[in-house]
Amino acid sequence: MNQSSPVPPLSVVVLTLNEEANLPDCLDSLKGLPCQVFVVDSGSTDRTIAIAREAGAQVAEHPFENYAAQRNWAQQNLPIRTEWVLHLDADERLTPELAAEMTRVMQSPPPGIDGFLLRKRTVFMGRWIRHGGHYPAYHLRLFRKEKGCCEQRLYDQHFMVEGKTARLKHDYIDVIASDITTWSQRHIRWAGLEAAELMARGQSQQGRVQAKLLGSPIQRRRWLREKVFAPSPLFLRAFGYWAYRYFFKLGFLDGTEGLIFHFLQGYWYRFLVDARIYEERRRPLGPPKHILKGENPPHPPFAKGG
Repeated sequence: MNQSSPVPPLSVVVLTLNEEANLPDCLDSLKGLPCQVFVVDSGSTDRTIAIAREAGAQVAEHPFENYAAQRNWAQQNLPIRTEWVLHLDADERLTPELAAEMTRVMQSPPPGIDGFLLRKRTVFMGRWIRHGGHYPAYHLRLFRKEKGCCEQRLYDQHFMVEGKTARLKHDYIDVIASDITTWSQRHIRWAGLEAAELMARGQSQQGRVQAKLLGSPIQRRRWLREKVFAPSPLFLRAFGYWAYRYFFKLGFLDGTEGLIFHFLQGYWYRFLVDARIYEERRRPLGPPKHILKGENPPHPPFAKGG
């Protein structure tokens, strides 16, 4: 990472937990980008921390509560001296084109813009998922530190910014599956969080992305989730969502890897969430405390945002 200037224009925050397989590529993608890198680790037992330090990143260790809390803790407690901050996960990386574009933008940020939406390129089992509504997909990851934060949501959290946003032209890459076993185990844990969110419909939306059909790409997705998907019948909505993605949004064009991805992520996972909701509704004493709190024992989930 280029740290030739005492205070580079940008700080990058990366969350980790046993990410020795992914972190090197993430950090390598930041080379040439004038930035200071902070790695916030939540108890890795592999070489994650050593890899981060060898790459010149500053490492902070903090227990993981949930994704939003970890992101917001990082912004409030790390010794960030830059005006702008970029948030990444260890299995994400910048394309060279995006790194170059970001360097130019940070040299002279456009006036009146407080955040940038980045275009995500999903890679599953080595294949770029271009269809099924997964590309292009925009996520707010780069913003003025004092203007942005992560919304208080148990799962599928997004960043919010107080002010105007713009879009950058190039992609960042999200490598979402090193193997099916890891992917499945994570989604089994995340299903409990999503079930808790869906069962808590009607609660205050303060501190969250507001659902707007004619808003930003993130607000439109939230509107579809809350106004179309959430009110639909259990189990049927999982099938409908998968069919919409795979046929109407041409997910079948993503080949065999796309078949696996769209079925598992678009149907199996959503069906599992509904099964969790169905199970909790059948309990005579109501959902146990860990469900109401969005937890999923015995392993604390490391939930990823969008």
